[in-house]
Amino acid sequence: MVDSHKIIEKVETGVFIERIKYLKKEDVEVSDHAVFRVKKAERKAFKDEIIDILLHENPLLVGIQRNKNYAVYYKYKSDTLKMILDMTPKSIKVVTVYIVDNKQVPRL
Repeated sequence: MVDSHKIIEKVETGVFIERIKYLKKEDVEVSDHAVFRVKKAERKAFKDEIIDILLHENPLLVGIQRNKNYAVYYKYKSDTLKMILDMTPKSIKVVTVYIVDNKQVPRL
């Protein structure tokens, strides 16, 4: 693991939800890098799915990485979806998305 990606602070899920609850779909940008592994024809649908999960699902775990980005984990099908977020008070940029095995969710 790259040192700057290490989670250095846990964020209570309720605090995270409170912080993003007034954001709308238009306030969330999903970078092309976040979906580069997805087939081109499926990218728009996957971006929409990512935004819906972010704005409407309860995360399993939220942490702040050393590089100040948020690492947020959500239940996703039979696995876990890990999102790396660059957050400001009025917007979110989804930098990267990974589908990880449930065993890869850190214990904080």
